[in-house]
Amino acid sequence: MPPDAALPARPLDALVARLPVPWRGPLLRLALAWIGLIAWFARDWADMANQWWHSSTYNHIVLVPAILAWLVWQRAGELGRLRPEAWWPGLLLVAGALFLWLLGSVSGLNLARQAAAVMVLQGAVATLLGPRVAAGLLFPLAYMAFLVPFGDELIPALQTITAKLTIGMIHLSGVPAQIDGVFIDTPVGLFEVAEACSGVKFLIAMIALGVLVAHVCFRSWWRRAAFMALAAALPILANGVRAWGTIFIAQSQGVKFAEGFDHIFYGWVFFGVVMALLLGLSWRFFDRAADDPLVDVAPIETSARLARLAGLRIGGWAALGVLAALAALSGAWALRADRLAAPLPARIDLPAVPGWTRVDYRPAVWWEPRAEGADHRLLGRYRDAAGREVDVFYALYAAQGDGREAGGFGEGALMPDTRWRWEKPGPAIGRANTELLFAGGSVHRLAATFYRTDGLLTGSNSELKLANMRDRLLMRARPTAMLILSGEEGGAYPAEDSIAAFRQATGSTAAWMDGIGQVP
Repeated sequence: MPPDAALPARPLDALVARLPVPWRGPLLRLALAWIGLIAWFARDWADMANQWWHSSTYNHIVLVPAILAWLVWQRAGELGRLRPEAWWPGLLLVAGALFLWLLGSVSGLNLARQAAAVMVLQGAVATLLGPRVAAGLLFPLAYMAFLVPFGDELIPALQTITAKLTIGMIHLSGVPAQIDGVFIDTPVGLFEVAEACSGVKFLIAMIALGVLVAHVCFRSWWRRAAFMALAAALPILANGVRAWGTIFIAQSQGVKFAEGFDHIFYGWVFFGVVMALLLGLSWRFFDRAADDPLVDVAPIETSARLARLAGLRIGGWAALGVLAALAALSGAWALRADRLAAPLPARIDLPAVPGWTRVDYRPAVWWEPRAEGADHRLLGRYRDAAGREVDVFYALYAAQGDGREAGGFGEGALMPDTRWRWEKPGPAIGRANTELLFAGGSVHRLAATFYRTDGLLTGSNSELKLANMRDRLLMRARPTAMLILSGEEGGAYPAEDSIAAFRQATGSTAAWMDGIGQVP
């Protein structure tokens, strides 16, 4: 017997031997591309993984990689009939994903960076395996979107919806109560529909589950649409019922007992009950047999459109080289843009305002907006002869980026991890973003936030991000300023009237902000 005949086969060699010969080179190149891209965007993947593991809103994403592997495995037998070939239009998908990453990088928008880090992997599959294989993997590729932690933007809307559902059910149950934004006042105490009680984590997890079940268990698109509508509505309705139940129990058993019940029930047990209810209502309408294949490659093989697309070939190693060059180019552009910084004055001060006087800043509950990474911060209080008072917070940034975002999550008027809570949107004040805040059980505060950069005055974080993206893509260094005008409610004048009088005295808000920052 030859000496090497006695050596055990290595697992990797055995796995490669099972692959059809036409697949071996393309899969090797795809593996190299994925390893390289994940390493190149390691910071974004690390940020995502940190959220998957440490944020209860995104704990369900830990299961998504295993689900993706299972979805691909279920298709492996059918896909083996296709011939993978590198496809140059896929590089356009890669370039688009990298451009999105660049936009997120230059603006500090982590969601864009993380979405792009996933999209570039999807583009690599289309580039290195071709349109026919991408068509066969269409659902797993699309399901990769659930790797991106998103949904925090829905929290204020879900808080408001939950509060309105809850107060409606409380009134139906005969308990006298009043609602003010996300706060519900009952005979036994004041209850808040807090961010953690908005139900966002269960809604996002249910959507991810619903999309999977709709694909695996249904064939009819009408049934899939109806199932997804139920999957979105049920956790919202169930969360309202949970909040109502907590408040209703508190009326007879006391607040502490109700809080204890809520802490035990409100978690993945709650999600399990809602999930079981969803599947229990839907299972009899499933119209896909358990042994039905998840993909049929016969239409893919015979599609004239896919045949025309597949004709746009490129060499596999050439495609891999272009992909690597595109990634390097986006990284170099982002690095250069990240070094941009506008010149700022060494010192700035809150200016005198006609008819108003600077007074000691003594809020009923300490309020100091958050502006991480700002180069200058100012906070003061003005009072006019009639007794109106307005608090002014001003922050000036030489540049916007990760860790120094005027409109970033947790930045601005609502200070995280403090006594202050978001209550509801405020009244319209110019182009500002207005919020009503609540603290200390009795202190209400109106805050109006303005952003200013390169001729733009807005209260929209989206408009600010777009302006920052434009300037940094064009390598233009522009300062960004944030102004928050705020007033406490409960005095002789409504905070809205005081802010209006103050803005009239300062004149143009844009010019006033530029004057404080000494922006020419």
